Amino acid sequence: MTIDYLVTHNGGFHADELLSSVVLTRLHPGARLVRSRANDWITPGADRIIYDVGRDHDPARGIFDHHQPNPPKREDGTPLSSFGLVWGAFGRDYLRALAVPERDLEVIHESVDRGFVRPIDLVDNGALSPAAAGPELAELVLPALLESLKPVFDAREDGAEDRAFEGALAVARAFLEAAVARRAAKWRADGMVVAAIAAAGAGRVLELPMGMPFRSAVVREGADHLLFVVAPRETDWSITGIRQAEEGFALRADLPARWAGLTDAALEAASGVEGARFCHNARFIAVAATREAALRMAAIAVAEAEAGVAG
Repeated sequence: MTIDYLVTHNGGFHADELLSSVVLTRLHPGARLVRSRANDWITPGADRIIYDVGRDHDPARGIFDHHQPNPPKREDGTPLSSFGLVWGAFGRDYLRALAVPERDLEVIHESVDRGFVRPIDLVDNGALSPAAAGPELAELVLPALLESLKPVFDAREDGAEDRAFEGALAVARAFLEAAVARRAAKWRADGMVVAAIAAAGAGRVLELPMGMPFRSAVVREGADHLLFVVAPRETDWSITGIRQAEEGFALRADLPARWAGLTDAALEAASGVEGARFCHNARFIAVAATREAALRMAAIAVAEAEAGVAG
């Protein structure tokens, strides 16, 4: 079946139909995107997908709205927006179109649904306020940012809303693709981190082949003994602490206090390690010129952490 039209409502736009449009235009790049409430357009047909308009939800007929009485909900009873409906029906195909490996498809689909789609659903239905992020951040959450791209009240000449929608669609596309890419990369990294944990054995330092997300795999594997991570960068090596919890900045162990804020010769003198280059004042990351220097700095940091040395 060829889809010739992707139909959503005209007028003001919201994050849910924008992000639905991202998914559907990726899967049907040759389809015309139509923004209309005219009955001729929002009547289901074999040549179209209708979303966020039409007051019906019937995937078999290609209509995905949530504004009708008794709208569809998730299994946990929370409301769905058009984005949640479209993601449920087409999200896996969208991930395939972004070259997510089949073996990772379900875990990435669920992760995007839980961490990206569901919050959009909740905000669109009034079940979650952007202000929940805090008054200082309320205007910076994604639904608010996308809606801020609407034309202002006195700049609505003919075609202004459609042009604004097209501009906002590009922004929404960048955010959704980034959300998928980051989750897919994190899942790829997990396997590499697990192998590195095994190689570390009972040691306190995790050496990785490159910079990558590591904390979730460390926690999942129960590697509570690990204190620092060493990895190469473009021209040097980093020594990084491991956060105690997902939220906050407290580390399992800090780098030595006497290193804080030092660079080059001063850090070499304080650490006794040739090739020591930098230690952040907050003591969560240091940099060395070589692998050997990085491992030596990590070993000193471990020894002092185990001995309870304060500085």
